[in-house]
Amino acid sequence: MPATADDERSFLGHPRGLLPLSGLEVWERFSFLGMQAILVLYFSDTVANDGLGMASGTAASVVAAYGTLVYLVSVAGGWLADRILGAYRAVLLGGILIACGHYSMAVPTAAMTWVGLGLIILGTGLLKPNVSSMVGKLYTTEDERRDAGFALYYMGINIGAFLGPLVAGWLGQKQGWHWGFSAAAVGMTLGLIQYVLGRRDLAGRKHAAEYALPHAAMRRAVWLIVAGAVVLALVAVLLSGTGWLSMAKVVDLASFVSVLAPVAYFVVMFRSPRVSSEERGRLRPYIVLFAASVVFNLVLFQSYSTMTLLAADHADTEVFGWEFPSTWYNSVLGVVEVLSAPVIAALWVKLGTRQPHASRKIALGVVLGGLSFLVMAWATSGRTGDDWKMAVWWMVAAFVLLGSGDVILQTTGMSATTKLAPAAFSSQTMALWMLSLALANGIQAQTVKLYDQLSAPVYFGLNGGITVVFGLAVMAALPWLRRTMAPVH
Repeated sequence: MPATADDERSFLGHPRGLLPLSGLEVWERFSFLGMQAILVLYFSDTVANDGLGMASGTAASVVAAYGTLVYLVSVAGGWLADRILGAYRAVLLGGILIACGHYSMAVPTAAMTWVGLGLIILGTGLLKPNVSSMVGKLYTTEDERRDAGFALYYMGINIGAFLGPLVAGWLGQKQGWHWGFSAAAVGMTLGLIQYVLGRRDLAGRKHAAEYALPHAAMRRAVWLIVAGAVVLALVAVLLSGTGWLSMAKVVDLASFVSVLAPVAYFVVMFRSPRVSSEERGRLRPYIVLFAASVVFNLVLFQSYSTMTLLAADHADTEVFGWEFPSTWYNSVLGVVEVLSAPVIAALWVKLGTRQPHASRKIALGVVLGGLSFLVMAWATSGRTGDDWKMAVWWMVAAFVLLGSGDVILQTTGMSATTKLAPAAFSSQTMALWMLSLALANGIQAQTVKLYDQLSAPVYFGLNGGITVVFGLAVMAALPWLRRTMAPVH
């Protein structure tokens, strides 16, 4: 049960459980994004330098496929918490798997890299969707502090997003890639320790799964999951041994599943007898918002692939005579989101009923994301040779646009998702939103292959131009969206 007013004002006026949950997210994002800041560089570095020797486009494609699997597994992670494990145990198990994954990647062998990434995918899928639900359980539905609590939690996410690339990026680029992976492992371990120490303040930690399966059905489900995982692993090992299951085919398979999953989800909702005709009508405009999230995140997720590669090769990394790792540019995104979130929230409050419609906000976020890549196209145009450098402010400007667009789109999109989803699927709304992130990564896994084949101005110009045009198209559809999206304003 949520804590009462008598015992919950111990962390900035909020339930005590908010501290271990926010702290866990700080360290989880520290480890996840710290590792991701150097992952594409590790993949593309030469074997002589302890890298994996991939071409830049291939490295970016594999990173995108990894992101696809993280978000696809997150959908299953929410179901496992609801039906079998319970949120507390799901988050704990997920954190343990993530920590083991990072420790595996700290071992300087290619085989342990893939083992580590597999463990991180499974662990993040269990942890990520369920921490948010545990934050919600700290408050009653009527508690006016609920939104402020989520704002503090969101700030913890971005603090980790800021610190991870600073620490893991510096260690990875200056001391060795596996030192960076080790920092991510230590960070996740610290997060787990403070999560367990604060378990007494977490709502519902002693309870089993909230919507647990009957005992017999649960036993069958567990055996099916274990057997399925073993069979899948054996088939993967067998196919890899025969040479059929190449890295390219794994990437293609992840992209295919990322397309299939949301299509199947929408078909089920449109055909479900539990969905009324009125609810079905609201799903149609939601497809547009879903697509807007996909298009925007196609750009956003490249901050850890093509933009990281561009920064490593061509961004100036010297300020007042002091040189910093190029991965520190990734920390700009976290700073922008921490600083811009309260400003944007205050702006919407000040505008009140005069604030833009939700679809216009989402379109604005998409346009800002596209402009960030057009800035990169401008910064790289007219450059010749391999040793040119662009000034620091070009990268900073791109990340300011991208981070501002992310705050506007994500906060509005998640709110619209909860309002437009049919009542029969209300508990699965965030799973649907996560599928837009999986699809964005799945498409990106294919498009980033062009990074090696096109010049930088053409590559970033095409990505940015298409994104801006899509955002403007959503704005043009505003009259229809405003009419069909009620009760969303």
